[in-house]
Amino acid sequence: MLRAIIARLKQGHRTMAYPKEPVHLPERFRGYPEFTPGAERAGGDACAAACPHGAISCDGGIVLDMGRCLFCPECTAGEFVRFTTDHRLAATRREQLVVRPGGERHLAHPLEPGLRSLIGRSLKFREVSAGGCNACEADTNVLSTIGWDLGRFGIQFVASPRHADGLWVTGPVTENMREALLMTWEAIPGPKIVVACGACAIGGGPFAGSPEAHDGVDGILPVDLYIPGCPPHPAAILDGLLRLIGRIEGE
Repeated sequence: MLRAIIARLKQGHRTMAYPKEPVHLPERFRGYPEFTPGAERAGGDACAAACPHGAISCDGGIVLDMGRCLFCPECTAGEFVRFTTDHRLAATRREQLVVRPGGERHLAHPLEPGLRSLIGRSLKFREVSAGGCNACEADTNVLSTIGWDLGRFGIQFVASPRHADGLWVTGPVTENMREALLMTWEAIPGPKIVVACGACAIGGGPFAGSPEAHDGVDGILPVDLYIPGCPPHPAAILDGLLRLIGRIEGE
């Protein structure tokens, strides 16, 4: 016991200081995407062809939809897109996930004041894996470790929807999980919110267009926060949640 105490004292404080201090991510991290000058020279058709998941299109100008992007390196090989190390990816509205060359950057906004005052200091989620691969759950679970300590912000995941303030959705919402998702939503007492975590929950991910999937939760339930990624990095998840409850505002 004494050895354990001594070892723990030597380890010191292990929880990161974010949001008081920035998160330092490695150069290989793929965060907020930016179009390169080469993309505009090459033209929209060439850029769109470089994306195997249909995240890049050229209707009315070149755009990249982070809601469909799996953050793979295919578009970077053609020197059309570069990924920064900026982990601030979450957005309040679906259209805010669309990136344009030189376009305006949108970050998630806090909940409306009445709802934020009600649940902002004690936000509980019931998670539903609606047909996903569990990668989003794995990165979400990282936030409960000592290095991140999500609970210090009053945010927790609970076992019963009766104890929850919101629904945390991962996966493309397969037909087999649709009813379970809706039943969970109905069991959560109002007022309540929905978070779509990951590319599958936002737009179907690699399963988009499948007859057995509903291409995410967006067309089924009203979504209050979109967190893109495949899977989203814990820093992206935490940043979105803290913006949702008003702990981080602005740039």
